[in-house]
Amino acid sequence: MASIGTFEGKNVLVVGGSSGIGKATLSKLREQGAEVYNVSRSPSHIQGISDILLDVLSDFSVIEGMPDRLDGLVYCPGSINLKPFQGLKYEDFLRDFEINVLGGIKVLKACVKNIKAAESSSIVFFSTVAVTQGMSFHSSVAASKGAIEGLVKSLAAEWSRSGIRVNAIAPSLTDTPMAQNLLSSDEKRKASEERHPLTGISTAEELAGTVMYLLSDVAHRVTGQVIHVDGGMSSIRPF
Repeated sequence: MASIGTFEGKNVLVVGGSSGIGKATLSKLREQGAEVYNVSRSPSHIQGISDILLDVLSDFSVIEGMPDRLDGLVYCPGSINLKPFQGLKYEDFLRDFEINVLGGIKVLKACVKNIKAAESSSIVFFSTVAVTQGMSFHSSVAASKGAIEGLVKSLAAEWSRSGIRVNAIAPSLTDTPMAQNLLSSDEKRKASEERHPLTGISTAEELAGTVMYLLSDVAHRVTGQVIHVDGGMSSIRPF
């Protein structure tokens, strides 16, 4: 397999880099020499990272402190709001949509000139295996993440002639602080692990590795894709 190479000289913006997959991505990018900017409600506490404090749910049209050129953008904010449909209020659906979709759209609107200033650039969003699998209690998050998949494909087509690649990663349950309640006991963890054909649960570092691939020059022909990192959950049924 070809190496993803160095990120030296590249400017990458990570939204939601204060914990979980976002923080793991910040660390990997910094290790590979990128100039990294973290947009989050709280700082990353990683040396060499430029922290820009901003809540994506707030009303903004510009992001202060960004470089003129962005070679990559990763949007990590998400939600795990698992309830029966009857227990979900309209406001729950709206909040998930604001976090997962509208926040990303606002960031893109604020950054589009910086992204287009690069010779080529890569944008990475996050979806979920629940969009294609149809999982109980996932109606709100799956609805909003399904919108992300539509956005990714549309923007990939629209911006392809500008050399901008747009992709999404669709993980299953990942061991992050956001999933803490779902993995809070040995019984819950074991049950979650055994739902996957490749038994186990992905880590933030593993998902960050897929982000690095999509940001890298190795993936220069990959756009408009939803990459499933789910232990085979979405595609295989071993006997």
